[in-house]
Amino acid sequence: MNLFADIRALVLSDLAAMVADGALPEGLSTDNVAVEPPRDAAHGDMATNAAMVLAKPAGMKPRDIAETLATRLSNDPRVTSAEVAGPGFLNLRLAPVVWQGIVGDVLAAGADFGRSDMGAGKRVNVEYVSANPTGPLHVGHTRGAVFGDALASLLAFAGHDVTREYYINDGGAQVDVLARSVYLRYLEAHGQDVAFPDGTYPGDYLIEVGQALKEKVGDRFVDKGEQFWLDEVRDYATQAMMDLIRADLKALGVEMDVFYSEKSLYGTGRIEAALDDLRSKGLIYEGVLEPPKGKKPEDWEPRKQTLFKSTDHGDDVDRPVMKSDGAWTYFAPDIAYHYDKITRQNPDGTVGFDALIDVFGADHGGYVKRMKAAVSALSGGTVPLDIKLTQLVKLFKNGEPFKMSKRAGTFVTLRDVVDQVGPGVTRFHMLTRKNDAPLDFDFDKVLEQSRENPVFYVQYAFARVTSVLGKAEEAGIAVDDGTLAAADLSKLDHEAELALAAKLAEWPRLVETAARSNEPHRIAFYLYDLAGTFHGLWNRGNDVPSLRFLQEGAATSQAKIALARACAVVIAAGLGILGVEPAKELR
Repeated sequence: MNLFADIRALVLSDLAAMVADGALPEGLSTDNVAVEPPRDAAHGDMATNAAMVLAKPAGMKPRDIAETLATRLSNDPRVTSAEVAGPGFLNLRLAPVVWQGIVGDVLAAGADFGRSDMGAGKRVNVEYVSANPTGPLHVGHTRGAVFGDALASLLAFAGHDVTREYYINDGGAQVDVLARSVYLRYLEAHGQDVAFPDGTYPGDYLIEVGQALKEKVGDRFVDKGEQFWLDEVRDYATQAMMDLIRADLKALGVEMDVFYSEKSLYGTGRIEAALDDLRSKGLIYEGVLEPPKGKKPEDWEPRKQTLFKSTDHGDDVDRPVMKSDGAWTYFAPDIAYHYDKITRQNPDGTVGFDALIDVFGADHGGYVKRMKAAVSALSGGTVPLDIKLTQLVKLFKNGEPFKMSKRAGTFVTLRDVVDQVGPGVTRFHMLTRKNDAPLDFDFDKVLEQSRENPVFYVQYAFARVTSVLGKAEEAGIAVDDGTLAAADLSKLDHEAELALAAKLAEWPRLVETAARSNEPHRIAFYLYDLAGTFHGLWNRGNDVPSLRFLQEGAATSQAKIALARACAVVIAAGLGILGVEPAKELR
């Protein structure tokens, strides 16, 4: 049940009646008519912009429309008042029975309350993390992993058919560097003294890989030239790093549906096929790019290259796909990879995806327009691509910047973070800021038991409800969801109780809003607000005994407990989307 959608349907019905009565002209579009919480809760329970968006096309004053609409809406038993505000906004107040009914709806639906069919089963591919397979995941990857995974869960909850995908960047020169770094550890395992040249990977995480390679091949590669071992060591090292990455992701609670290898695009005709598709559309040509804006590099010289006419699809400049020496640019396999997504055969016989989402790090901002242009061209504009950039994470401990991991050599790893604070705390805190805003992660503060720590504040609300349920059972009060849903919810008549029920009513709308904008941080924000409303009611019970969840009579207790239990149901659903386990008790 989505109460906001129900009231919007009421508004649209009354608008249609106004058209039938001649109070509004025919042919008006109501697509932009919205019903949402007012900015100031003192103004009412809901607000609609109907009069504001219809006034101009109707050739009428907004207040005239709003006043007629207010009269009609007031005839509905759910609406206790409809007041025109400002130039024509309409504020609504709903009857207590509406909010009381929400509690029963939550308990009846359980974990499915707020689940939506908005996505209509549309296939969405969410690609995230996609780190180079050259070492353990670092804290920047952690934010992208959490964001992408929560987004995938959110979209699934909102009715989409979601595929979680990891693109393995194993086709570039960095995997050759990895192989050479592992080879040095391999020689070290044979007792040789080695030095790591600049550009190689000196992290301790490769010690075990070098030792394992020794156990596999013995001394077969010792003191041999690269031509004898590079290919085999590259494959071995890449697989070892992917095993490490999979284990890191599992520790964070992330499991992918697809791992797609960049290397599989080379020598298989897939890159050529993607570019042939663009060529058939007149978008591949031989040309010379203009020099970079600003100061021209000393080594710049005009070179004829194979170019993608990305400016036809919104890019600033055309992009090279093949260098003058015949080698592919980095962009070419990325085009081919997205071409595969668009043309991929799905298990159910369908082809491709209805929408694509890529989650990139902050350093990929310059890649957004060209990638969107490529997908637009390849799909003929039928498959939207949304690219989400995750900004940097700054780590602190004891008020000081947290230093690098000795094991990694140059950075703080995902495991460093998870091992210190746990996967749930890590995931929730990574979503306490919008993805494109910088994030501070303080190891002390994320474990602090205070209202300033959103992770604790939300979990504390769930734990409090669990405690109430336990005490009620000890007192012999039935608290199963069926019994609570059937309780006399009219006993929930205090403004603080109705405010909590109203906050629960926002959940289905919030899910759809967050899913439409691909913004899972909205879930974390909502949970914090919901927890705050719950704790506020709890604290008021200290001064007003009638607001306490446990009362003298079982019937009254069950009504109060039903409200608390409904709050826990929604918190658990929200935490589930974020990939966080609810805490039944806190110590």
